[in-house]
Amino acid sequence: MAMSLARSFLTVSGMTMISRVLGLAREIMIAAILGAGPIAEAFFVAFRFPNLFRRFFAEGAFNMAFVPLFAKRLEGDGADAARRFGEEALSGLLSVLFVLVLAAQLAMPWLIYVIAAGFADDPDKLSMAVLFAQIQFPYLLFMSLTALFSGVLNSLGKFAVAAGAPILLNLSMIGAMAAAWALEEPVGHWLSWSVFTAGVLQFLLVAGAARRAGIRLKLRAARWTADMKRLVTLGAPGAVAGGVTQINILIGTTIATFFDGAVAWLTYADRVYQLPLGVVGVAIGVALLPELSRRVRAEDAAGAVNSINRAIEFSLVLTVPAAVALLLIPDTVVRLLFARGAFGETDVMATSHALALFALGLPAYVLIKALSPAFFADEDTRTPLRYSVVSMIVNVVISVGLAPVISWSAIPIGTAVAAWVNVWLLWRGIGETGVYKPDERLKRRCSRAIAAALFMGLVLYTGKLLYAGALTEPFLKYPYGVALILAGLASYAIAALALGAFRRSDLSELRGRRAQTPPAA
Repeated sequence: MAMSLARSFLTVSGMTMISRVLGLAREIMIAAILGAGPIAEAFFVAFRFPNLFRRFFAEGAFNMAFVPLFAKRLEGDGADAARRFGEEALSGLLSVLFVLVLAAQLAMPWLIYVIAAGFADDPDKLSMAVLFAQIQFPYLLFMSLTALFSGVLNSLGKFAVAAGAPILLNLSMIGAMAAAWALEEPVGHWLSWSVFTAGVLQFLLVAGAARRAGIRLKLRAARWTADMKRLVTLGAPGAVAGGVTQINILIGTTIATFFDGAVAWLTYADRVYQLPLGVVGVAIGVALLPELSRRVRAEDAAGAVNSINRAIEFSLVLTVPAAVALLLIPDTVVRLLFARGAFGETDVMATSHALALFALGLPAYVLIKALSPAFFADEDTRTPLRYSVVSMIVNVVISVGLAPVISWSAIPIGTAVAAWVNVWLLWRGIGETGVYKPDERLKRRCSRAIAAALFMGLVLYTGKLLYAGALTEPFLKYPYGVALILAGLASYAIAALALGAFRRSDLSELRGRRAQTPPAA
């Protein structure tokens, strides 16, 4: 069972790693071509809008509600019953989304004005954001359908295609920028059309994979059946709970529009910390939910508890060192990635500052992904929703309250604090149910991982002090910066192995092979 979860985690994390690396390459290109100027800010605001609704209607609703229902129907009633349920969900989702997309297109000028109120003093930037959003918004329709078929594939234990689908978005955007630059066409417009195109491609990819796996979903007349009522009952709070991070980011974006350049700086910083977050957090969430749903269906309480413990263990062992590194050497990372072309020294310092503040919440963002499925697998979406709303209120209070005092820095601070509040509530909520208890292996390994990360932090800080001058030179920054990052990785791996934060047998487990020795605590 542990090896099954580990293999699923490795599959999803591997595909997500490719996608996130390509996403980082895409942001590097945007930074070099557009910097933190008005076209970049207009595009980022427009791109945030369909992504917000994607979290609600796609990943939120279907990962948290559709997957457990479909998996249980598949496990208990067979493939035909699961297929009929999938067809009902497909028809209902498509009906709702068609109306939503049409209404949003008509209301887009007012919607963008609300979420980008700071652009009101710059009519050109505001009108660009409206146009870019209108081009991109149908992406929501195709991505929601993609999420449904991805849920089908995940329930069948087939993670690779669904996890790899986002790669198409990044390839599409990178290709569009390269073509626009070569042809001297407007980059913002080509970027926006590439988002729409990627949505279509991702849908075709996962729908084809589901058909090859034996699940062919056909459109039927949308009906309000008992199954659809159950899906909506679970999906509505699940969608909100799953999308709270995006709500927090949207609130931050709205505040950031009042500060020139802040939208772009926060977006570039967000892309960097999304790399470890995506590889670990998304992989844990996607792989863990179907696993827990099956354990709950089989009434395997011990197996479910072990899955949660291993997910938390994976989360902390991999994200604590990432958080320490981004907190201590954010400027090194930003210089290596973005400092070229239209991205100047002011942009480097501002983005580094944002990245360090976001890093404070990185372990929390991943722990939310690991803890929430414990509720969703038992079809409890209301409890995480309540916790998410509380954390959202915390974020709003901090971001809005501190913005007049510390400018846009209040945004990443509010996001990080809100994430830790959400983790604390989830942890307390699971404990109160009495069905989960952290085991001794989790306690020991996590404490050792923190100690190893602190040792790595000492190595990074010392290296940064010794080579501070070289890290700012145009050419020397690359070899010295890469060497510093590699030294950090090596020091953490050595310390973690020496302290027992993880063992060589874990690597065999992740490869799907039986370890030669039992995994000691």
